[in-house]
Amino acid sequence: MTLLSSVEVARFVARGFLRFDAAVPADINEQFMAEAGAVQAAAEGRRVMQVYAQTLAGSGIPEAPPGRPLTDTYPADSALGRLMALPRVAGAFRSLLGEAPVFDHHFLHITFPPAYYEAGGAENVSQHTHQDSTIDPRLRFDVQLMYYPHEVTADMGGTRFVPGTHLRKVSEVAVGRYQNIRGQQHMVCPAGTLLFLHHGLWHGGGVNRSDRTRYMFKIRANASGSQVRQWDASDLNGPPAPRPIFFRKAPPAPDTVETILMTPEPWFEQDTGRLEFVNRIKLWRYLTGEADYDADYWLTRLENTAA
Repeated sequence: MTLLSSVEVARFVARGFLRFDAAVPADINEQFMAEAGAVQAAAEGRRVMQVYAQTLAGSGIPEAPPGRPLTDTYPADSALGRLMALPRVAGAFRSLLGEAPVFDHHFLHITFPPAYYEAGGAENVSQHTHQDSTIDPRLRFDVQLMYYPHEVTADMGGTRFVPGTHLRKVSEVAVGRYQNIRGQQHMVCPAGTLLFLHHGLWHGGGVNRSDRTRYMFKIRANASGSQVRQWDASDLNGPPAPRPIFFRKAPPAPDTVETILMTPEPWFEQDTGRLEFVNRIKLWRYLTGEADYDADYWLTRLENTAA
C-alpha cells in the first residue's frame, strides 16, 4: 500500500481533505457504473425520489451493516472491492485510521438532470451546506471517501466543500442557509477522482444543470485502534525549531508541517480564525502523540500557567 507522507497528513489536518484526481483505473470506473445501474428515463408525474428509490433497489451494490472490518465489506472481484484494494486507497485509510478501519456506512449519491424535476413537478435545487455528525465532538475522527466514477463537468453540480471547516463544530441547520462561502471548492474532475474527507468538513451537492445523471459514491469508515503515526512518518525529525512570528523579513518555507498548519483559509476572520490554528495544533498533537508539540507558539502561550 502507498502510505501518506507527513506533509499530506498535515494538509488533511489543516484543510480537512485530500484529493487525488484520476486515481482509479478506467476499467474499475466502468465496472462500478455497470454495477451501480442506470436510472430510468424521466417520465411525466414520476417524482425524483421515486426514481431514486427504484435505482437503489435495483442496484448491484450490496447492502452492508456497520461494524465489520472495512477490508471485508465488498467482494474482492467487485468494483468496490477492487477500489478498496488500490494501494493509494488502502494506504490513505491506513494512514488516517490505523491498522483495522471499520465500515460505518455507504451511499450512492445521484444528482438528476432538470428533466427529472420538471417531470415530477419539483424544484431543482442544490443540497444545503451541512456538516455530517454534528453530535460528534471528538478529536478522534472518521474518514469519508467520495468516489467520482465518471467525469464531472462544471454544469453537473459536483460536490462543493469548504476547506478548513472540519474543526468548527456547528449545527447542520445553522449553516444550511449558506450556499457560497469564501474559499469553497466545487468538484470538477476527471473520472476516477477520489476525495478523502474528515467527517466534519462542511459540504453539499450542487445543482445538476446538464443532461447527464451524476453519480458519486461515499464510504465512511471509523478507526478501531490507534491513529497515532500510522502514515510514513520517516520525514518527521524531532520537534521543530521555533521560528519568528508576525514580524518576518522573508516568507516561511512553503512545505513544512508548520507552514501548512498555519496557512489560513479565505473564510478565516482576523481574530476568530486563530481558533482554527489552535484546533489544528491539537489535532496534530493527537495524531503524532507529541503532547507538547506547538507551531508558532499558539498553545505554549495558552499553557503558560503557574504550577
